[in-house]
Amino acid sequence: MTNYTFRTATIADISTIEKLALATWEPTYKPILSKEQIDYMFGVIYTPEALQKQMQEDQTFILLFQQEEPLGFASYSLINTNEQGYKLNKIYLLPACQGKGLGRLLLSHIEEEVRKLGGRVLDLNVNKYNKAKAFYETCGYHVHREEDIPIGPYWMNDYVMRKQL
Repeated sequence: MTNYTFRTATIADISTIEKLALATWEPTYKPILSKEQIDYMFGVIYTPEALQKQMQEDQTFILLFQQEEPLGFASYSLINTNEQGYKLNKIYLLPACQGKGLGRLLLSHIEEEVRKLGGRVLDLNVNKYNKAKAFYETCGYHVHREEDIPIGPYWMNDYVMRKQL
């Protein structure tokens, strides 16, 4: 795992994030959401304007590379200053890179970044039917609560999973 690097993304990296999202979004959600919902949500979350706004609203995006090739990305932000709580907003790897330990590598990197910022808790949302829930459990996360989030005419039925850092 030594030939992988991480870099904090900037506005100049938005097209890279958008391309990675395009390659990962549908394969991730196709088994659990309708094509219409996938397309709608992608249009809300991953346009260049939406990504720029997320960055301006203090989401930190991290890119994972092998040499110069981007393989995935994640983003996190502070959500509760009292608890020093952070949220993992996104974590996606190219489908060909999944199941090789890179998700754990990227997640561990985010956890370390959050610890450096004084974070004591990291939350994430995962759709109740997403097979990634089992992955998060193996990484030390547990279901903290359930949450239903309206996104336009659709609903995301999620677990909020938490890990004490």
